[in-house]
Amino acid sequence: MTTLTAPAEFTLHRKNKYDTSTAIRWILSHAKPYSWIMVMIFVGAIGNAVLAVVVPVLTGDAFDSIRDTLDTSVLLPLALTIGISQIIRGVLQLGRNFGAELMAQKMERDIRDELYLSLLGKSMTFHNLQPVGDTMARATNDVREVNYMFSPGVNLVVGSFMFILMPLFFGPTYHWSLVLTPLVFVIFYFIALARYLKSLSPVTDTVRATFGTMNTHLSESLDGVEIMKGAAQEDAEVDRFIINAKKVRDAFVQQGELEARYIAMLLLGLAYAGGLVHALLLYRQELLSVGDVIAYFGMLQLLQFPTFTSTFAYSQISLGVSSARRILDLIKRETHLDQNASGVTSNIRGDIEFRNVSFNYPNGEPILKNISFKVKAGQTVALVGQTGAGKTSLVKLINRTYDVSGGQVFVDGTDVRDWNLASLREQISIIEQDIFLFSRSLSDNIAFGKPNATKDEVMSASIAAQAHDFILDFDQTYGTVVGERGVTLSGGQRQRIALARAFLTEPKILVLDDSTSAIDSATEDKIQRAISNAARGRTTFIITHRLSQIRWADLIIVLRKGEISAVGTHDELMQTSEAYSRIFRE
Repeated sequence: MTTLTAPAEFTLHRKNKYDTSTAIRWILSHAKPYSWIMVMIFVGAIGNAVLAVVVPVLTGDAFDSIRDTLDTSVLLPLALTIGISQIIRGVLQLGRNFGAELMAQKMERDIRDELYLSLLGKSMTFHNLQPVGDTMARATNDVREVNYMFSPGVNLVVGSFMFILMPLFFGPTYHWSLVLTPLVFVIFYFIALARYLKSLSPVTDTVRATFGTMNTHLSESLDGVEIMKGAAQEDAEVDRFIINAKKVRDAFVQQGELEARYIAMLLLGLAYAGGLVHALLLYRQELLSVGDVIAYFGMLQLLQFPTFTSTFAYSQISLGVSSARRILDLIKRETHLDQNASGVTSNIRGDIEFRNVSFNYPNGEPILKNISFKVKAGQTVALVGQTGAGKTSLVKLINRTYDVSGGQVFVDGTDVRDWNLASLREQISIIEQDIFLFSRSLSDNIAFGKPNATKDEVMSASIAAQAHDFILDFDQTYGTVVGERGVTLSGGQRQRIALARAFLTEPKILVLDDSTSAIDSATEDKIQRAISNAARGRTTFIITHRLSQIRWADLIIVLRKGEISAVGTHDELMQTSEAYSRIFRE
């Protein structure tokens, strides 16, 4: 098997490797570990179909026995045989259905695991450009569609295919020419099916794509519901959602129109008529008995199952393949960041150098241009500049949240791309302005970067971050579960939890991205002392406009439109830099 893998920022070892060259091969590679279940499905399908033939055959024998001998005693053994055969058939059908459902659930689990690991391995550039709603649609509904592709989709297709074969095999046992009607039916059936699937594939692609678009808008609306309500734009958002929902409806209607024009049921009616006329002609020639005609027509009725199920079973398979393509598109999407598992893993001292660094998003305008500066281990650096100057982008190049577009970033004299990514990030902590907390306890949120931390360590970190006192005010103290993104806490409380989380990991490089913006003035002095203590012995970057935090920085870097405007201490820059002094005048 050929296994293709995209570059990954982060990779976990997987039990199985999957072929990602095409959607069909990817699905088959997922099914391969469960080949024993496929055997169960095929055995159940074959047994089910063969035993289904028993009913019309023995029914025909019963008619002939009554007609020839008028002896009803032969009916009891025939009835018992039919009954026993159908009980066995039911068991085989149960095994087939159970096997298909078991395989579908196992594959759904494996695909979810693979997709989740792949998403974790993508860079922030990927996640910034990929809409969350569309990702969620692929990770939930599209994965579920692959499940449905196997159960009921493949399950019904395999079972129905065996039913198609029965008249071809058993019809000629009565007369060789009786193979003609089912053979002609099968030929035209598969021609119609091929045309149906060819026209269906782009429609199911559209169905899944429009659903993803609708889900993206829904996610954005819910995420920004406060802004929407604050601007009284509910009606406008409802109208936009209706437009997207209409596109989804139209795609499903188009799929329904294709299914309605599918001519398989017409072919079945013609097969019934043609087969019955053919059998009656043979009966008139005394080449068939009445029982043979009944048995043969009963076999033709077996074609009803594959004809009926093909209307929706193949649609389900087409939807599953379309969904698989969408899932595989995410998995194969390039990230351009490599975890560099064999890279440098030593302890960081904290020397940092930017050498002619440039950065821009794919197909975007340059954000940073020709940035060069050096920072010694243990120094505190303040980054200042107007909004959009590139301050946050600059610090995220240090831990390779993003990779440089040009130039180099060095940590302890080693290019960050030559470091083992996990080792590099474990020793760097970034506290952003938009604090993210998980829907877990406060203790778990603080210990997120160090899951094995003791209660005393968690408490010490929270005390250092001035969070201990307000945590004790909660009924469950450190066991208090916060809402999604920490919505049950105030902005200042969230930021102090984030500070505690950073203090606990004891990073060698600490980045504070406007992380005290929501802290009240009464707490600011305490937080300032905590940050000052935390900065001792480690390289610290501070992004802020607060003069109280900038003044004591060892080095201040002024950014303007992605370029360094000035470098120096506070007193120096107030005298020499118009851009710097303007920030405080404003």
